[in-house]
Amino acid sequence: MNTHTPAQLPLDLKSEPSHERDDLVVGPSNALAVAAVDSWPAWPHPVMLIVGPPGSGKTHLARIWARHAQARALAPEACEPVGGADFSVLAEDIDRAGFDESVLFGQLNAARLGDGFVLATARSRPDETRVRMPDLLSRLRAATVLELAAPDEGLMAAVLVKLSADRQIALDPRLASYAAMRMERSLAAAADMVERLDFAALAARERFTRSLVRRILLDMAVDGGGRHERVVPAD
Repeated sequence: MNTHTPAQLPLDLKSEPSHERDDLVVGPSNALAVAAVDSWPAWPHPVMLIVGPPGSGKTHLARIWARHAQARALAPEACEPVGGADFSVLAEDIDRAGFDESVLFGQLNAARLGDGFVLATARSRPDETRVRMPDLLSRLRAATVLELAAPDEGLMAAVLVKLSADRQIALDPRLASYAAMRMERSLAAAADMVERLDFAALAARERFTRSLVRRILLDMAVDGGGRHERVVPAD
């Protein structure tokens, strides 16, 4: 008689990342942008542009501000700017989402004239985008531009611990630091790591060890198709 108990197979449920203010981990790479978002509406300029690479936290900051300011989202397919006095508008991925440049210019210009505020996000600074409309480029250059760097190892480790705690996982900070030194420095990669740890714990009831973390790092490198260039499998 086979008395072996098979490993529990958890449902592969993708968790949505939280964009609450309390879930934001602050470090040197994002401290200035966080302070600026928190200071609204006492902005020195009514248009703010947050710039950073993928996984640097632009979306998290943008959503925090949107809730605080009760902002409306400007859709890429919008035919005209959001109107009304004292508006707050969020325009995400303005360098990639395909916004009508005249509509985006109208929104930034209305904010500049004192009617409201605009927070925009992009991967590149204004002069590095493909903006063709000179007036729009001028408005973007005049905005308050805040750059997010890729998370450093300290911030990555803190994020791993925080995301683990949110899932009721007690991740040793030393293991978090071990992982942070060997993985892609992006918040998306941190979320992926914690999700895989959670899955491994439920499926095989494994203890969180350096060996398990190393195996997950290697899996992430394979699944990422070479995008996880910083993975170092050795101890």
